[in-house]
Amino acid sequence: MKAAVVHAFGQPPRYDDFPPPPDREAAIRLRVSAAAASPLARSRVAGAHYSSSAAPPFVAGVDGVGLGADGRRRYFFLPAPPYGAMEEEVVVAEARTVLVPEGLESTVAAAAANSGMSCWVPLTRLAPLRAGESVLVNGATGAAGRMAVQVARHLGAAHVVATGRNPAKLEALEPLGADVRLPLGEADARLRDEVRRWARELRVGVVLDYLWGPSASALLAALGGPNAPRGPDRIRFVQIGAVSGDSIPLPSAPLRSSGVEILGSGIGSSSPDTTVAAIGEFLAALGREHFAVDFERFPLREVERSWGTERDRRRVYSIP
Repeated sequence: MKAAVVHAFGQPPRYDDFPPPPDREAAIRLRVSAAAASPLARSRVAGAHYSSSAAPPFVAGVDGVGLGADGRRRYFFLPAPPYGAMEEEVVVAEARTVLVPEGLESTVAAAAANSGMSCWVPLTRLAPLRAGESVLVNGATGAAGRMAVQVARHLGAAHVVATGRNPAKLEALEPLGADVRLPLGEADARLRDEVRRWARELRVGVVLDYLWGPSASALLAALGGPNAPRGPDRIRFVQIGAVSGDSIPLPSAPLRSSGVEILGSGIGSSSPDTTVAAIGEFLAALGREHFAVDFERFPLREVERSWGTERDRRRVYSIP
């Protein structure tokens, strides 16, 4: 069969032949129609993600949409390596699939699912929103951050505070639900002051961090210390992505002097059953609410030429 095959870490996948996946117990075979080059998929191709387990050659992609023998479309994720999502046929545990709502395009579902899962799981399971709370999205100008702004408002956030480096993209978040937009790249002291101010005034209860690195350090400093915002509930700081760096200095004083809890959200932080349920809920909401999803479509045969970089617009590959 044809697939996007990774022959070496750090190089774009190539449209190549790969053996068809064998049947497995408790698994179903799907004819793949769309698969996304999400940050997770890209990180695995680079050999840089903590969940990477396959050595080249392997098939790129972690999730997508396919058609089953029963004629129903299913979203699927995490096929067993060395197989991935960017192949003509996938065999995946049925427990790792959910039905795609009628009327929701396969490419849209594939493009949005990973972003949606990244915020839906924290806001409904790991750090569920409480009445009257607001959400701060650190790194809101990327595909996942844009979705997080919309999902936070959909789930009842009183307000949304968004941070980002690109001023034009940051301002474009206002119609999506971002009430306050804070540019990154400002002096740390100014960013801390602004975050502290809005966290106090808007009662920020959850921080969704897609960046880590210096901005996360500034946010944690703003939420800790003697002038930190205080409230009846703890602020849950959920670490989701590390676009700006894998590590930060973490002084003890801000944590001891605040009510901040640091949580992680990613592969391994939730049970497979929890993840599947959350994806199903998100896709249902996506079908009803028509959240804005920004992506580009390419045929799979153009994967090597179009792979690009992680900071480009999200790409969805149609198969075949």
